[in-house]
Amino acid sequence: MTTPLRKDAARNWDRIVSVARTLVDRGDPLQLNDVARRAGVGVGTVYRHFATPEALLETVAAPCLEGLAAHGERALADPDPRRALEGFLLRTVEAQVTDASLAPVTAAATDALPRTTELKHSLRSTGTRLLDRARDAGAVQPDLDAADLVPLMCGIAHAVDVHGGTPTDRVDTARRYLATFLTGLCTAPPPA
Repeated sequence: MTTPLRKDAARNWDRIVSVARTLVDRGDPLQLNDVARRAGVGVGTVYRHFATPEALLETVAAPCLEGLAAHGERALADPDPRRALEGFLLRTVEAQVTDASLAPVTAAATDALPRTTELKHSLRSTGTRLLDRARDAGAVQPDLDAADLVPLMCGIAHAVDVHGGTPTDRVDTARRYLATFLTGLCTAPPPA
């Protein structure tokens, strides 16, 4: 259980995370001294909240990871294994192309925050369970392994990055590329 922050500390935390979100979205590196200056707080304040740039980046990515984890839990409750897997993969690839914090956090070999490790484990576990259900139902190719999903989703996100475009174009492109992938993944056409 964590102790709630004082109001002034919570405001500072919010400003720091907001500045970091802006920097990440622009593709700028997270340097804690720069974040402090832009947030209008002392460097010590930033370091008290976030010991490393990685911890700050993981905090920026946390809402996206939490949303994906929640979507994964809902997908596991879907009685249609194919639809559940496809929906989860679609939500994942959309997040990859719309949230710049997601790729570096999920690709990191180590995590600065225990919550990040927990969320990443949850997402891997959910993806594995969804794939296993779909494979057991005969809805996807039997030789696809759960370890294949992450690189394949990253490949789609990278292809979208190369393609470029507006945020809406990027999501549309990601959906189109994922649909092509799913056509090869699935054993039979989806029900009408």
